[in-house]
Amino acid sequence: MSQLRNIALTVQELEEGEFYWVLMEATDYDMEDALPYLPIEAASDPHRTYANALVAGVAAIRKMFGKDGPRTTEMRGP
Repeated sequence: MSQLRNIALTVQELEEGEFYWVLMEATDYDMEDALPYLPIEAASDPHRTYANALVAGVAAIRKMFGKDGPRTTEMRGP
């Protein structure tokens, strides 16, 4: 079975009152005392509240990864 990918959702306020969701994935970079993440998707338009951006980010996760969540693709031989 494929493994679950380590995806994080955060909300950033880039301008006052403009909230954007950002999806990030953990990387294999070796950092002491930190788990580095790289952005993989972000809102293109701002939301009026933190809560609205958070809910929209969850909806984006569901749309991108479906009911089984973010899983790696299985490698199959010929």
